[in-house]
Amino acid sequence: MPEPEFDAATAARKILRSTLVGSLGTLDEEGAPFVSLITIATDQEASVLCLISRLAVHTRNLDRDGRASLLLVAPGGESGDPLAGGRITLTGRFERLDEASRAAAMGAFLSRHPEAEGYATFTDFGLFRMRPGQAHLVAGFGRITRVPGDRLAVSAAVANDFSEAQEALLAEINAASAAVLRAAVIRQLGLPDGPWSAVSVDADGVDLRQNGLVRLPFAGRLPGASEVLPALRKLGSGID
Repeated sequence: MPEPEFDAATAARKILRSTLVGSLGTLDEEGAPFVSLITIATDQEASVLCLISRLAVHTRNLDRDGRASLLLVAPGGESGDPLAGGRITLTGRFERLDEASRAAAMGAFLSRHPEAEGYATFTDFGLFRMRPGQAHLVAGFGRITRVPGDRLAVSAAVANDFSEAQEALLAEINAASAAVLRAAVIRQLGLPDGPWSAVSVDADGVDLRQNGLVRLPFAGRLPGASEVLPALRKLGSGID
């Protein structure tokens, strides 16, 4: 079987959506680079979210100058040969979210990082969002390219559709379609059967939890929330 044609945007989206931790590069008071480790999530528009404290140097840097770079390594790429795994370097500008934007973003972040519930309401913690300007993708030997930010982003209309449908979709996936979900996990991720629970869904895939969080990507970006269940059935049956 010939290898499928390489799609840089799809490869970059998978890394962006599946990575939970990133190396954040900010600018200090003198304009020098400062790198630190943060936990991340993505919202329905595929923007990066992080929950960080004012006590942290990187937070003070971002409040002063939002320009930043973020290195994300695909899960599994950090073991073995560290340079063999897929990775992206995002560049863009972080902004602190106001109260009007915070609720939905917090839900997206906590679905991936439930351990953060213990400090999410502390007054010194703020949610920041970055809409990537572009991604520098390293996806293996000879696969190094740049992906424009608009190839990563989900349109506002599609993002809103998924936001409005998410609660009902999760209920359907975890109840009537639970067997379909488990079949997709076994076939696509090679993981053992078990009580997998979908905790969030977006145009690029589903976040699942059992003992830990895993990502089940769709075969391609979906145009609307109504396509989620058919896409899962295809993944579970192995139909392209």
